[in-house]
Amino acid sequence: MAASLTISRFLSSTATAKLSSKPLSSNLSISPLSFNLQRRPSKPISFSTKATPIYAAISVGDKLPEATLSYFDSDGELQTTTISSLTAGKKAVLFAVPGAFTPTCSQKHLPGFVEKSGELKAKGVDAIACISVNDAFVMKAWKENLGINDEVLLLSDGNGEFTKKIGCEMDLSDKPIGLGVRSRRYALLAEDGVVKLLNLEEGGAFTFSGAEDILKVL
Repeated sequence: MAASLTISRFLSSTATAKLSSKPLSSNLSISPLSFNLQRRPSKPISFSTKATPIYAAISVGDKLPEATLSYFDSDGELQTTTISSLTAGKKAVLFAVPGAFTPTCSQKHLPGFVEKSGELKAKGVDAIACISVNDAFVMKAWKENLGINDEVLLLSDGNGEFTKKIGCEMDLSDKPIGLGVRSRRYALLAEDGVVKLLNLEEGGAFTFSGAEDILKVL
């Protein structure tokens, strides 16, 4: 019995020594219930929110709610437009980004629609608009920064009116970047104001809301 206890203690102390002899990386964490080491993969800054379910108040087959959006025209004059004027009797593509000047929005999402605008229009799309919960001045500066002409209309939903009506708002107040309430990333196709396709991403993820994804269904 004594020998058994001695061997047990020896094995226990040896296992402990083996674990403690390895330096712990900052990427490793020790569970309070065990000594299992788990590697945490490094992640870029994410727009994902705490809530995991992805849903919206709008869905395929629904009529888009009315809302007023603003933009600066080519003469630098502030203009307003409505969802109905953008979509009534037309085939329109509306896509939203979490924020102007943010990396994925500036490098991939918006440029993709600018690049494919000719192909989209050739397939019958009458209007292509990018919507963001930013003020019209920011949207104007973003357009100029990216050298966009009339390929895509950049619209300000500054107060989040349209974004909230379709249930696509996300609260990023817990993020250190100071974004507050913004829009989830999405792309939708509407015909005469009725939603025919809605590709809604989780937060700011960019997986299936690009111009190529819209072209596939046209």
